[in-house]
Amino acid sequence: MAMVCLSDFEAYAKKYLPKIAWDFFAAGADDCSTRDENILAYKRIRFRPRMLRDVSMMDIRTKLLGTEISFPVGIAPTGFHQLAWPDGEKSTARVAKAMNTCYIVSTYSTCTLEEISAAAPGGLRWFQLYIHRNRAVSQQLVQRAEALGFQGLVLTADLPYTGKRRDDVRNGFRLPPHMKLKNLEGAFEVCKMSPLDPSVTWNDIYWLRSLTHLPIIIKGILTKEDAELAVRHGVQGIIVSNHGGRQLDGGPATIDALVEVAEAVQGRVEVYLDGGIRKGSDVLKALALGAKCVFIGRPALWGLAYKGEEGLQDVLRILQDEFRLSMALAGCASVSEIGRHLVQFSKL
Repeated sequence: MAMVCLSDFEAYAKKYLPKIAWDFFAAGADDCSTRDENILAYKRIRFRPRMLRDVSMMDIRTKLLGTEISFPVGIAPTGFHQLAWPDGEKSTARVAKAMNTCYIVSTYSTCTLEEISAAAPGGLRWFQLYIHRNRAVSQQLVQRAEALGFQGLVLTADLPYTGKRRDDVRNGFRLPPHMKLKNLEGAFEVCKMSPLDPSVTWNDIYWLRSLTHLPIIIKGILTKEDAELAVRHGVQGIIVSNHGGRQLDGGPATIDALVEVAEAVQGRVEVYLDGGIRKGSDVLKALALGAKCVFIGRPALWGLAYKGEEGLQDVLRILQDEFRLSMALAGCASVSEIGRHLVQFSKL
């Protein structure tokens, strides 16, 4: 089977992953409207391509908070990579390093932060944090990540409680006995309730700031009001995200929310996006509407499910090639030439 585009990897993963694992990765909240809208919203955006622009030499590199990456696609934080491939997050880290891009490691990894760091020394990694009721657990995780050379701290803001994902409820989803939340072993015994802290507020950004020198990026912002608050509280970056449509169903597609957020931020902090990226042209649309970089969640898991490191590298290479081609056909020779002038919203 020739793997030509990301939907080929999706089809493979759906066919060959155990149903409970596929359902967990694929799940959206409630009717999955927001999950599906993340993808559909790109179809309403049209390019305004420019011609005769000399695209013989293409430069697709960009920078994340000053660190250069090979192209503006990173790997979003998703949990439980061992459900897709035995080496789990270690494989993901190796591919991100090989492709010279950023990997955001989830709190809910099935490998330890130490194992992930050792698998790909010197790779660009950020750590995604859920603040737990037991604040000492969160504090220790942040300090471990910083000591291991992680270069950013990503605070997920959209999960005071877990969204209702119907297939997971039906399947009684839980990790297989041989898999563990490696970074939280021992942390759950003290918590009879959900370990996530629903009382987190904007003031907790100051608490995080007191624990670490790492730049703080806030993930899960969808409105101009929250974008303004994020800037005011001194974060260095915003990831426009609706958690892959897994939290509040009926919220906006991230590409639509991006417009509002980027307009509010006015370049004061870097803005990124995840959700619904399936083609290189989607990446180009996101950059045209104000994202500095995008992150892929489910497609990375499909790549791992296909052939581990080789499969994930294939997914990233396909996106890289498609992005380069879309840029050239739209008349942009470098990322700096991409702007709002490049797109319009279709009337339909």
